[in-house]
Amino acid sequence: MITISSISLAGGQGKSTTTLFLARLLASSGANVLVVDGDPQSSLTTFLGFQVEADSPTLLEVLKKQEGVETKDGIYPTKYENLYLIPSDDALDKVQDYLSSSGRGALTLGRRLKTVNSLFDYCLIDSPPQRSQITLTSIGASNGMIIPVEVSVKGLKSLVRTLQLIDELKDEDESFGGSIVGILPFRDRWVGLRRTKESQNNIEAMQNLSIEFLNADLLLPTIRESEKYKQAMNQGLTLHDMGQEDLAYPIEILASKINQIANPVEALTRS
Repeated sequence: MITISSISLAGGQGKSTTTLFLARLLASSGANVLVVDGDPQSSLTTFLGFQVEADSPTLLEVLKKQEGVETKDGIYPTKYENLYLIPSDDALDKVQDYLSSSGRGALTLGRRLKTVNSLFDYCLIDSPPQRSQITLTSIGASNGMIIPVEVSVKGLKSLVRTLQLIDELKDEDESFGGSIVGILPFRDRWVGLRRTKESQNNIEAMQNLSIEFLNADLLLPTIRESEKYKQAMNQGLTLHDMGQEDLAYPIEILASKINQIANPVEALTRS
């Protein structure tokens, strides 16, 4: 199972949207995909049309192994074929103290996922939009990271904070979090057939930050600002279903990058 986390240290950067469309694409290709909603705002759980019922295990109980809950107990099928979910709700915030006091909280999610490693081809984690214990354990469980970034000044600030965090973590352990799959510009604004000057300037700034922090231009093809993404989510369709192949292209490139991760993972070996 290849585990990829979506990391951005600000809200509105496209983490949940990216995770959803990537999961749908991978699942539609026949792969078994597990998505983990690591955000207490539970946007991904909502996008997948899942309703958390009282007393049903969520990511909170999976992480804490509360009342003997095993990882498989917190996995639910979604309405989409081959796509499964570990949901969350706002109670997930309660896990922060548990992770920080456990001594090895950054490795906890990886340990829990190890038990279901053989059941899935991919695991996609939607992390919270801030530096937190949940974010750290999401990165710690990963073989690779996607960094979605809104094409805006706010997005650039988020990108700097995110790259600084990754730098800090990799100073401690170069292998922590795996490789960076790419930086994904989100809400790239165009007028007609031309990108706006503001978007162009922000994308160039992202490229410069990528080179500064990562010594390489890891920008992926941009996700354009379009109501079609929201329409696809609301109608439960893929972009291909809607005939929007050009909008699907960045997600397809992202999927191909994930498949190029050098070290195929048979299990999460961290203990």
